[in-house]
Amino acid sequence: MSSIKIECVLRENCHCGESPVWEEASNSLLFVDIPAKKVCRWDSLSKQVQRVTVDAPVSSVALRQSGGYVATVGTKFCALNWEDQSAVVLATVDKEKKNNRFNDGKVDPAGRYFAGTMAEETAPAVLERRQGSLYSLFPDHHVEKYFDQVDISNGLDWSMDHKIFYYIDSLSYSVDAFDYDLQGKISNRRSVYKLEKEEQIPDGMCIDVEGKLWVACYNGGRVIRLDPETGKRLQTVKLPVDKTTSCCFGGKDYSEMYVTCARDGLDSKGLLQQPEAGGIFKITGLGVKGIPPYPYTG
Repeated sequence: MSSIKIECVLRENCHCGESPVWEEASNSLLFVDIPAKKVCRWDSLSKQVQRVTVDAPVSSVALRQSGGYVATVGTKFCALNWEDQSAVVLATVDKEKKNNRFNDGKVDPAGRYFAGTMAEETAPAVLERRQGSLYSLFPDHHVEKYFDQVDISNGLDWSMDHKIFYYIDSLSYSVDAFDYDLQGKISNRRSVYKLEKEEQIPDGMCIDVEGKLWVACYNGGRVIRLDPETGKRLQTVKLPVDKTTSCCFGGKDYSEMYVTCARDGLDSKGLLQQPEAGGIFKITGLGVKGIPPYPYTG
């Protein structure tokens, strides 16, 4: 094992930082601050941050093959033009549920944008339950709904052979797997890992080249590495902040891990003890690499 190093590379003070995505072309990390309605892009070379503000809570961002980005804003899938800071609505979901918003989202290996919804929280992880659904935006901009009765739609990724879809509904305290095919069909849901009490709430997730899952544990102050085939936890990496929200691989050869976190929900004592809460963390020395994010092809 190489020695693991954890550093806060950006003290952004996110209310709720989420959806880290590495953009190789610009050597940058994209992420969102959900309640601040901001999409941010941190240049790892210049260390500068650019921010685009949208008109509703923005919960995820992804690369777009034709240029620019896509994002989930409120209950809308949007195309984001970084140059003129404009957002164009591609599709809207949950129209009858006025209190809902999107949460985590990610593009699948075939270029569809998967994202799920939830009821707006009254406090972190406090909300009307089973109001959410999982959707995907196809390249032709039509939307498919997979299932409903979701509490907090969260982390998602796909196996290296593109045959399994991994998914987290946070309040089930479980990482689930589905059979998946490149046509976008999912079936046969089962749990591959149940979180232990001290691991708290499973949030964002990513996969490494060995097919193991990395899950950020909200209130647990850690990311854990899981083997979805055996259901065993392989590794725990603790961070100096409690409200770790999501993780992705990036940097040179995708050998670095970036972790987002939140400040919201910490009292003044908590903020004093965790001055880097809401920042972006980089973990090096994990000894494993990730894979590049898939771009939305629509």
